[in-house]
Amino acid sequence: MSEEAKSDNGMEDLQDIASPADSMESPSVELAVSNDRGHRKVRTGVVVGDKADKTITVIVERRFSHPLYGKGVKRSKRYHVHDESNACRVGDTVRIVETRPLSKTKRWRLLETLGRKA
Repeated sequence: MSEEAKSDNGMEDLQDIASPADSMESPSVELAVSNDRGHRKVRTGVVVGDKADKTITVIVERRFSHPLYGKGVKRSKRYHVHDESNACRVGDTVRIVETRPLSKTKRWRLLETLGRKA
């Protein structure tokens, strides 16, 4: 094909447009991966155990209505949470965030202490 035929088909234009677009997509993909940390699960609960070193046990209670009967139901779950400074005591209200596995059972990290037990 001649140069005029290529330009008439618009193939040159597509090739020129495709290469810069590919280079622009790469950074946005990297940004999406780096921003993934913003979507981690966050829970609020009460400390029920602080005997271990740099670890606290937090109980998180959730309420929902029963799917068939509509009655309010409470369910609770215990999480082992990493507390680097050993600052939390039993009875404290804390906010925890999901993180990479730190041990066999620890998958959560202390984000902040919301309130102290009176």
